[in-house]
Amino acid sequence: MLHVSFSQRRFAVANPHVLVVDDEPDIRATVKEVLEDEGYSVSVAESAAAAREARRQQRPDVVLLDIWMPGVDGISLLREWGERGGLPGPVIMMSGHGTIETAVEATRLGAWDFVEKPISLAKLLLTIERALEAGRLRRENEGLKSRLPAPAEPIGSSAVMQSLRAQLDRLATHDTGVLIQGEAGTGKEMLARWLHERSGRRSGPFVTVAPGAITGEHVAKALFGTEDGGNVEYGLIEQAKGGTLFLDEVAELDQELQQRLSSVLDRREVLRCGGSEAVATDVRVIAATAQDLEALVRDGRFREELYYQLKVVPLAVPPLRERAEDIPELLRYHADFFAARDKLPYRNFPVAAQNRLRHYPWPGNLRELRNLVQRLLILGSSPDVTLEEVDQALGSLAAAPAADAPKGDRGEFAVDFSLPLREAREQFERAYLLHQLAAAGGSVGRLAKAVGMERTHLYRKLKDLGVDAKASARDDPA
Repeated sequence: MLHVSFSQRRFAVANPHVLVVDDEPDIRATVKEVLEDEGYSVSVAESAAAAREARRQQRPDVVLLDIWMPGVDGISLLREWGERGGLPGPVIMMSGHGTIETAVEATRLGAWDFVEKPISLAKLLLTIERALEAGRLRRENEGLKSRLPAPAEPIGSSAVMQSLRAQLDRLATHDTGVLIQGEAGTGKEMLARWLHERSGRRSGPFVTVAPGAITGEHVAKALFGTEDGGNVEYGLIEQAKGGTLFLDEVAELDQELQQRLSSVLDRREVLRCGGSEAVATDVRVIAATAQDLEALVRDGRFREELYYQLKVVPLAVPPLRERAEDIPELLRYHADFFAARDKLPYRNFPVAAQNRLRHYPWPGNLRELRNLVQRLLILGSSPDVTLEEVDQALGSLAAAPAADAPKGDRGEFAVDFSLPLREAREQFERAYLLHQLAAAGGSVGRLAKAVGMERTHLYRKLKDLGVDAKASARDDPA
């Protein structure tokens, strides 16, 4: 057997998995030996049927696929994979006597590259490296599209933020599960991303699962994947292979999904919907919630075993009102950010404006602050933000609580009986919906469930009351 030695490569995450599909035993054995020497995990298949089974057992990062095989050829298998749930990863076609027409057809069907036999192993290794890098960049672009990038580190010089950063630094050196707990809008996903980017899994994908944003009957398929004969669709757990799976608001998983997720974490393998055999997983799980999971466990609404599996290391994120000294720094950061990203004129926040915002309760936390800064940069014209602009941006309830949002003896909202019935009702509805929208983290979908309204009617109601739902419902991290 030909043995070719190359310098062994090092990978920041679990060794990438390569599936080699070729009907020639010598080629399979040689390529497998060389790739394993280079640090890759390798499985081989001698036919299309064997390739289907190997793909079912483990999601490959790269496929080396021979074109000319007995029975089902490589082009037909490539077409089949493309039509049944998408390609398993970058596919590199191999052929000893291919034609231009064959190469064009393979490219049209999604093949990433084409190598000729006899195979130059040095060229093959370079092609695999480039395919892996292309796949990684594609996943990152898909995952980060339309998102605010996480800052270099969590912003704030307060004691609580210094303590939080110290905890994150310690957690970055471990691969354990983390449960991030904090109110809606406190930046839990940004913290999870920052933790991922400083961990040993930084070169792997960061995959977000938001159960509340997926229709109930589709959550299991999205999370665990599906399997129907030769048709395999990888779920988000498998797509996060070698990286981090972020469970946003894990409390929204129903009891059945909680049980299945608990099994995945316990056995480190996942059973796809419709599948009969579990497949191995390699993923770090970071979960987040704005709810009291311990209380949900006591009430029987959250599985106790899953709670403790997720809460290996708990991480509490303080609300913005508890670190008011960080407000000036946060204002400067976001003014710089939106000025650079959106090409908006930079505006300064004088001491009076900073002081006003330091004493604001921030029910929407960081999300509300980001939206406010962006709005002030868009609508303002002077270099400095005025106090009047701040009060107007915060809204009439925040600017003039005595007149627009009267309080009862214990501080709760009270009706102004001097108003006509229609105006008093609108005043209450606006205050009520603003409060519920903040509690829902700016998500109109969650708000609709909380208040028991159909979403179309709710959008109309918010518009009539002058509530900017779109600003609050941006896809900022929770």
